[in-house]
Amino acid sequence: SEAPIFKLCAWLHAGAASRLKSPALPIQSEREPLPSKGLSGCSFGGRFYSLEDTWHPDLGEPFGVMHCVQCHCEPPQKGLPDVDCDDPILLPGHCCKTCPKGKEKVDDLHKSYNDRSYLSSEEVDFVAVLTGVTDSWLPSSNGVARARFSLTRTSMAFSITYLRMDRPSKITFLDSDGTTAFEFRIPTGQSDMICGVWKNLAKPLIRQLQSEQLRISMTTSTSRQEEVEGKIIKHRALFAETFSSTLTSEEENSGMGGIAMLTLSDTENNLHFILILQGLIKHKDKVVVPIRVQLVYRQHVLREIRANVTSHDPDFAEVLTDLNSRELFWLSRGQLEIAVATEDQDPQHISGFITGRKSCDTIQSVMSSGDALTPGKTGGVGSGVFYLHDNGTLDYQVQVAGLTSDFLGLTIELKPRRRNKRSVLYDLTPEYNKATGQAQGSWSRLEARHIHMLLQNELFINVATAHNQEGELRGQIKALLYNGLEAPRYELPVPLAGHFVSPPVRTGASGHAWVSVNKQCHLQYEIVVAGLSKADDLTVNAHLHGLAEIGEIDDSSTTHKRLLTGFYGSQAQGVLKDISVELLQHLDQGTAFIQVSTKTNPRGEIRGRVHVPNNCEFGTRGGMEEAEFDDLFVKDPEELKNDPHTCFFENQHHAHGSRWTPNYDKCFSCSCQKRTVICDPVICPVLTCSRTIQPEDKCCPICDERKEPKDMKAPERVDELLEGCYFEGDQKMHAPGTTWHPFVPPFGYIKCAVCTCKGSSGEVHCEKVTCPVLTCSHPIRRNPSDCCKECPEEEKTPAGLEHTDMMQADGPRHCKFGKNYYQNSDNWHPWVPLVGEMKCINCWCDHGVTKCQRKQCPVLTCTNITRIEGACCPECLDSKEEDDLKAPDKRRTLRH
Repeated sequence: SEAPIFKLCAWLHAGAASRLKSPALPIQSEREPLPSKGLSGCSFGGRFYSLEDTWHPDLGEPFGVMHCVQCHCEPPQKGLPDVDCDDPILLPGHCCKTCPKGKEKVDDLHKSYNDRSYLSSEEVDFVAVLTGVTDSWLPSSNGVARARFSLTRTSMAFSITYLRMDRPSKITFLDSDGTTAFEFRIPTGQSDMICGVWKNLAKPLIRQLQSEQLRISMTTSTSRQEEVEGKIIKHRALFAETFSSTLTSEEENSGMGGIAMLTLSDTENNLHFILILQGLIKHKDKVVVPIRVQLVYRQHVLREIRANVTSHDPDFAEVLTDLNSRELFWLSRGQLEIAVATEDQDPQHISGFITGRKSCDTIQSVMSSGDALTPGKTGGVGSGVFYLHDNGTLDYQVQVAGLTSDFLGLTIELKPRRRNKRSVLYDLTPEYNKATGQAQGSWSRLEARHIHMLLQNELFINVATAHNQEGELRGQIKALLYNGLEAPRYELPVPLAGHFVSPPVRTGASGHAWVSVNKQCHLQYEIVVAGLSKADDLTVNAHLHGLAEIGEIDDSSTTHKRLLTGFYGSQAQGVLKDISVELLQHLDQGTAFIQVSTKTNPRGEIRGRVHVPNNCEFGTRGGMEEAEFDDLFVKDPEELKNDPHTCFFENQHHAHGSRWTPNYDKCFSCSCQKRTVICDPVICPVLTCSRTIQPEDKCCPICDERKEPKDMKAPERVDELLEGCYFEGDQKMHAPGTTWHPFVPPFGYIKCAVCTCKGSSGEVHCEKVTCPVLTCSHPIRRNPSDCCKECPEEEKTPAGLEHTDMMQADGPRHCKFGKNYYQNSDNWHPWVPLVGEMKCINCWCDHGVTKCQRKQCPVLTCTNITRIEGACCPECLDSKEEDDLKAPDKRRTLRH
């Protein structure tokens, strides 16, 4: 049977600094029975709730009960998805196991008949075929476009290619009602590829996306305005797709088009494909329409398939078996064409060339010694960027640094078939320049199988040296998802290595970073690392892999450093807006660095020199000219107004999850959490400098570095220290000794707890705020953000606690167990229905938390053991014979 699910209005981030889980009780009270088979309900925090129950979650010490958050138990929305692979994995934040990306069984994806059962998988990307609008009095466009979408949390990246139309100027996403949900202005350019990101999708729109209710429209701004549009659908076949084709018609204003998604079998030369056709069947009343699908090379038909499709579902899937060497060669060169024609009284025809799958993603690789066939810790780094052309040519740029011995070879390889037995595909060694440590060139002989493996992330790049002839550095060649940043991914990134740290660090990790400064003088960065070991990285937060910062190379006392981010896994990206003039100058001069630090190497594990020419001599540009990066993809104001989670505050709408400084007080920070505005006071950091100034537009004072005596070393600004504590809730570094109220998404600032950064150990210690003991019967909380309650000026009822306040009093908290309330430190034996009083279990109230423990019984060494009815522990029969003679009427039961 399916397990019910509970929904929490806002969920706590998994990596908070303190353990937020209530202790589970060994038994449950009569109001909280143990779940049993066939009983519908939800388990949460060691307790069981029936369907439609509501409760306030208790996050445990030091955070307590979240009275502003309500949970409710509801039945499951859908069954478990079918897992169609041999090695399913459980992704973080997911309930059910799914297949790793690209590991679904191909045989189930491509069947020789029209079947869309593959849409049931949870791990799906989205695709759309855009064709000319035919239900308008205006002439239909000849254009056909193919759009591919990748949804990551609430952001959706899209890659769009188009044929037979001018470059579009605008993309519009339409919701189920046909209203504009998001609009994207297309930048001018010569490329036939359009790249973009739709950020902060509201949950209702994500649900419409998942249920295939969204449409996409694309228009040109030329004299003959053209429009193409189509429905966004989800397709599990996108995970296996490595070749693609966009099919167009030679007929003018036909509104016809289609796409083909193709892939090779893993072991055999079989070409699987799925066709999605649009506008090909003109007569909707025809139930079945015969079609002819041909594989063509220079007007010569190589293969032909005949089949029937239906007017309401014209998709078609088939397999072309045993492609010969010539067909595979033409496939790799982009010279094969796929053609589809109807075979009725009014035949229609569309066709297109097959090429490697196109995308805005970047094919790249980070080479590290930790990922070598024989892993090591050399401190070296390798970095590569690749681009696949339609004719099968692969351009590559590779750089290597920090090798421990002479360079021997640079190769692109397959995964070893046997341990340490390399399988070389292509030797890049002749193109390698030992003086620069770089190799640039083109590989024009890629086979179709190699293209397939490249786009499935199945190729590797290897650097061999004199002391490590099988490979000192190695990295997987894989696609990096497009994220909308302006970082120049087509250029070689900045290599990051332990070799560049001062003093050098012998680490198995390495990385690379793309860095740019835009017109607003905002720094945009994207970092990829490899070889960081979770086991070696003993950070405060178990999942935190590293801290990235940017600064100047000069190790003088006035070093300007800025924390970029704490990150998980292998990637980090973002925008840094408030950069100092000095740091911008160092970027311009090439004297800046990017550094990734870990708990093992807090002063830097890998580092790289950054040179970004810029004209930002006056710092970050503000005022009316400022264009925030996020504003490029903001929601339409009307959409923001209609979003049920939007907050309205000070005559402005704020998106769910956004944070801002309110107009009424610059020393407060407000956030929007699902229609609720939470404003908390700003707690200023403790400054260690001798002189401070108070900026007019800031709440907290800052160090006045300009007035420091020249002979004194100016201490680093607190917010720029790497030494200290990284707290995951607010994702900030805190200087040693500072205290703050923890910010725990999505709950906001928890005023009833105070966190402290413990010295140089980097540990965060959080404690519950101790509130005074109150003697009144109706304590009140004067402000919603206050932690402790107060007694009102006038007592309206005699002393004594009502049950409603027993759960919320801010003195020693009381406990509720079953129908009874207990004072702090009270002890009792729990009573359970159908069983009665459990005298062998003691419960007690510990500051609002009920704790229960079974009486500990001694270990018995005798062979004859008896248990006296009413007693908690068994006893030895031999030692009790004399007592039994004295009390012959006492009843005994022998239990095995």
